[in-house]
Parts: sequence; C-alpha cells; structure tokens
Amino acid sequence: MSFDTTCRRLAEQFSLDFANWLLGQSIELTELSPTELSLEPIRADALILRQADNIVLHAEFQTQPDPDIPFRLLDYRIRVHRRFPSKPMHQVVIYLRRTTSEQVLINTFNLERTRHEFDVIRLWEQPPSLFLQSPGLLPFAALAQTPDPAQVLQQAAQAIDRVPDPQRQAELAASAFVLAGLVLEQSIIQQIIRRDVMQESVTYQAIKQEGHQEGRQEGRQEGRQETLQEIAKNLLREGMALEVIARTTGLSLETLQQLQRSLTL
Repeated sequence: MSFDTTCRRLAEQFSLDFANWLLGQSIELTELSPTELSLEPIRADALILRQADNIVLHAEFQTQPDPDIPFRLLDYRIRVHRRFPSKPMHQVVIYLRRTTSEQVLINTFNLERTRHEFDVIRLWEQPPSLFLQSPGLLPFAALAQTPDPAQVLQQAAQAIDRVPDPQRQAELAASAFVLAGLVLEQSIIQQIIRRDVMQESVTYQAIKQEGHQEGRQEGRQEGRQETLQEIAKNLLREGMALEVIARTTGLSLETLQQLQRSLTL
C-alpha cells in the first residue's frame, strides 16, 4: 500500500483533525479537484487540495526530498488565486521520512524578483503527543520525534483500539500499519497492530491486493526465466556458441555456463 494513498485517505476521512493540525481551525474541508484549477495533477507523493468557504488548504506529503516542490507550490498558488481571488491559501509540505538533505529545509521559491513562501513540517521534529491527541493523526505518531518508535506505535495502537466506530478503527489501524513501515521492521509492526482490527478496512484490502499482484508478477518472472533456460539448454545441445545464446535469450554467460555444466552431469 503506497504512502501517498494512505495520507490522502486519512485527509479525506478525518478532515477536521487535519484542519486543526494544519490550519489551527476546526472547520470542515471539502475536496478541491486540480481540474477545477485548469491544472493536471503534478506528480507528488500525496497531493491534498481541500477548501472551506474562507480558505484553501494545499498539503503535500513527501517521503523524500524533491527539488521541484517550491515551484510546484507557487504554480498551485497562482492558479488558486485565479480561480478564487479573494480566498487565502495555506500551503504546507510534510516530510514523512527522516533525512539529512538540506532540501527539506527549503520553504521558499525565488526567481529574480519573485518570492513565494510556504510552510514545511518535518515529522521527525514533531512531538508524538501532537499526533496522539487526535484520531485522524494517530497513524503518524510513530514517525514523530522519539528514540523508540515501537513504543509510540504501541500507544497509537491502544488509542486506535478505543475508537468507537469499527470502520474508522479499521482504517486507522491499517494506515498506522503502512506508515510505521517508514521507521520499523514489518515483524515489529505486526506484533503491535492487530491484523483482525484492520482487515475490514479499504486500506487493508488494498494492501492484500498489492501483495497478490506482486506475487503474480514474481511468478510470471520466474516462469519466464524457466522458459528462457529451457530454450538455452536446447541451443546448447545443438552446439550453439555461448555468446550467441546470450544475445538470443538475454541470459548471462555465467548462467549459461552453469546450464552447460548441468547438461554434462
């Protein structure tokens, strides 16, 4: 399950929690489609455009630094102003994974006499308590500033277990499972997040689906390799040169030499 899809779903399902966190206001936010801005979505880890009557929120979750971010935020700001000239806009880039890159410190775009500013949040610098207070933010807690992310994930899991709505509880558990993968081994996460809690969520079903797809892809790749090796064996029996077989099948000379030895045993 990708991190971008997880973050977008959390923002959709828990918009009040996100508004409180990023705007400091308890307001209902509705989706603003990039197509309303005559703008095709530019590739981002997780692009979130939401609006209320008096503000537009533009948030992007990033797992790694991206030098195109400052210009992208300026581009969105101009297009939102053209569509809603009287609406203020709050823009923030949220980095999920710890890095030493100076790119995550940049919060401006500068071009000759043009300067645009935006906010930046580096989750590993935020206190875990910030995310443990609101249900919709619980999945981010393990990414916060802590020497023991497993312990913080345990606290988040306990808080998730207390969420009264079973469907929301399942979605939060699955999201915490996905995002914790940025800082913890899967074996540790599986000991903390109860699979039976999250298995009814849309997010968990997507995780399973991706796993099935990867398995099928690996199976197809293994089958293709077996077919190529059988072809190579037939060509070896015909006495064809190894270099020619390598060019024909794409197999390495080392692999062909191993196959050749197996035929002589």
